[in-house]
Amino acid sequence: MNPVIKIEKVNKIYHTGEVDVHAVRDVSLEIMPGEFVAIMGSSGSGKSTMMNMLGCLDRPTDGRYLLDGVDVSGLNRDALAEIRNQKIGFVFQGFNLLSRTSALENVELPMLYNARGAMSAPEQHAAAMDALTIVGLAQRSGHHPNQLSGGQQQRVAIARALANKPSLILADEPTGNLDTQTSIEIMGVFQGLNDKGITIVMVTHELDIASFTKRNIIMRDGQIITDKLVDNRLIATEELEKLRAAQRSVKLSA
Repeated sequence: MNPVIKIEKVNKIYHTGEVDVHAVRDVSLEIMPGEFVAIMGSSGSGKSTMMNMLGCLDRPTDGRYLLDGVDVSGLNRDALAEIRNQKIGFVFQGFNLLSRTSALENVELPMLYNARGAMSAPEQHAAAMDALTIVGLAQRSGHHPNQLSGGQQQRVAIARALANKPSLILADEPTGNLDTQTSIEIMGVFQGLNDKGITIVMVTHELDIASFTKRNIIMRDGQIITDKLVDNRLIATEELEKLRAAQRSVKLSA
């Protein structure tokens, strides 16, 4: 089995005036199909730069990055855009939904740019409904973002990430704007997708959220300092039940 992600001795240097910022330093990493990985680190650790390179939004200064066996390190902007659209689904902290379009239309959007796998309008509609069904929001397909809660908006964003059936989902602080219960619900959606075999890489600064993943990578000063499997992994359905039990207890004692 080949890695979904394989980076070899990757560096990223930003030139700012007379100062060179070494954001990522000689990093090598493999992520296999079906993994669920959290990348963590403080501000300036290199985790955001790493995520940008994994998402083909930025290129390494040197080193190699193979995505699904394809060396994307030296591809031009158009080729990178095509790779992103075909192989990667993105989920962001701020949801990034179009405010004047329905949930269904938001999910359909990536399919409009997928020239290689072009679908008819009915096919796009069906695929978008399938994606919304997977995240439990089929009944809200006609609602606009301002008619949805934060958690529902993030579910739409996850459905949009699934639209082109990507090899990889990259999630950047996907629970950063959500309360505790909604955050656990979203991690439950990710765990369900991962159980279906989808590879997920998530940037987070929250230790408890990272505990829902299978593998934690910690970065500092542009380097990976820790890379280990998660012990005592949290299961979202179990944590939700504990939280609801605690809420019931508080109501009874009030």
